[in-house]
Amino acid sequence: MSETATRGRTVQLLEFELGTETYCVDIGHVAEIVDVNDLTVIPNAASHVEGVMDLRGKTTTIVDPKVVFGIDDDGDGKRIVVFDPDRTAEGKSIGWIVDEVEQVVEVDESDVESSPVDDDEAVRGVIKRDDDFVIWVRPTVVDVS
Repeated sequence: MSETATRGRTVQLLEFELGTETYCVDIGHVAEIVDVNDLTVIPNAASHVEGVMDLRGKTTTIVDPKVVFGIDDDGDGKRIVVFDPDRTAEGKSIGWIVDEVEQVVEVDESDVESSPVDDDEAVRGVIKRDDDFVIWVRPTVVDVS
C-alpha cells in the first residue's frame, strides 16, 4: 500500500508564536498578515481587545490572544494575523496580534490529537513535533463585543 493510501486528509496550518509557545490556525481562516501599525484604543472595550486599525478602508478589531488564552508573556507583538470576515463570528473583521509568524505547514489530520481539555471550544487539537507541541486553536471562539 502506498504512503498516500495510508495517510488521511491533510490541512494547511499557519504557525505563530505567542510568548515561548507555538500555536497554529487553519490557513483557510486567514485573510492576510500585516505588521503592527498604530492602533486606536477603544474606551471600555473588553480586556482582550487591543484596539482597532484601518485596514484597506475597513475597521479591523485587533485582539490579544494571550489575554484570551491566559498566557503570561509580554512578547513583542510584531505581526497581526487578519482573519477572513466570512469565517469569523458575525462577519466582523478581526486580527490577532502575535509575536511572530513562523510558517505554513501541511499536517495530516491523523497526526492531530484531540484537545486535552474536555469541552474546550478554543483548542482544535495538539500536534506533537519533535520534542515540542503545537496547539491548534480556533479563531472563531473570540468574542470582540
